[in-house]
Amino acid sequence: MPANEREGIKFNQPKTDQERSEIATACASKLGLTIPCVVDGIDNKVGDTYGGWPDRLYIIDKDGKIAYKGAQGPGGFKVPEMVGKLEALTKK
Repeated sequence: MPANEREGIKFNQPKTDQERSEIATACASKLGLTIPCVVDGIDNKVGDTYGGWPDRLYIIDKDGKIAYKGAQGPGGFKVPEMVGKLEALTKK
């Protein structure tokens, strides 16, 4: 499989959680990131569940459940709809 390249970082597509974690660590180091980073599993479960690409707005309720999942943005952002959901949640 061809190597991926971005920002001067080259890597082969990972096949395991461990390989993905090692690549993420190397990328964070190369990019000088100082914020905590998390890495999705090789199964992409978090990415598939939240579907955040390219951009998406969420509201997570007090129980940690998704109360609002907006459409893909920025064109799909419906701020008035989201505000309405926030208002409804805070009235309970």
